[in-house]
Amino acid sequence: MNFSWWPQRQSKTLSVTKGLLLFILPLPILGALVISLAKGDLSGVLGNASASLLFFLGAMVMRRGLALEEDYQRNAVAVAPKVPVKMISILMIAIATGITAYYGAGQTVGISLSFAVGAFFGCYLTYGCDPRKEKNTAVNTSYSNTEEVVRVLYDSRELVAQIERANKEIHNQEMHERLRRIIERGRKILQSIEQNPRDIRRVNRFLTTYLVGTQRITEGYVKMTKQTHSDELAENFRKVLITIEDVFQEQHQKMLENDILDLDVQIEVLAIQLKQEGVS
Repeated sequence: MNFSWWPQRQSKTLSVTKGLLLFILPLPILGALVISLAKGDLSGVLGNASASLLFFLGAMVMRRGLALEEDYQRNAVAVAPKVPVKMISILMIAIATGITAYYGAGQTVGISLSFAVGAFFGCYLTYGCDPRKEKNTAVNTSYSNTEEVVRVLYDSRELVAQIERANKEIHNQEMHERLRRIIERGRKILQSIEQNPRDIRRVNRFLTTYLVGTQRITEGYVKMTKQTHSDELAENFRKVLITIEDVFQEQHQKMLENDILDLDVQIEVLAIQLKQEGVS
């Protein structure tokens, strides 16, 4: 997984207004930069340019930190970012404020430092600190650490999202509705795993067979229907969807009842049918 300060895995629902003020704050400094250029003031140009750059970079980093925090708060199982992204942003903004006060406003070093300290605490009180602890740790699971559980859940959600995107291109009402119910059931199972991840290794094998198989046959079916129409292919796809829907409904109920003893048998049955129907 990538938990660096510039994460690829971040919230896709982060509000556009979060952290927006930080992008607006440096705009007046750009005006001061233009004036310094017009006057030929080299120190003013360097000071205002570096302050503007730090402000914009700090705003971008803060957005990343807020996205990570939103993911952390939303998920029942989560790990804290390894790098304090929001704190890095706060430090960048504090330094930019001090530079602006010194070069842009002509303040003394002491007063400029005071502005920097004020900006630091202002940002800290506004945006808070980075998450620091794991949530719902994997001590009682078959995995060695929480990051592995998070990886399984993230990859499973990505597969569900891919199935959902492919389903938007399926115009057969029955198949579309079956896939919609399968997607809904898959998300409920992931929620159940989040709340009780102790058996995630065995459940993960089932999820992998089901979700990867469903994703492949769904995308394959969509691709084939764009090239040609085949009643046999459509019927095979329909049979597989019926099996997947029934099996997942049954397994979700067994998870709710803490009964997963026959997961391996169901996995093998589903894997065999995916091959036999010839739609993978």
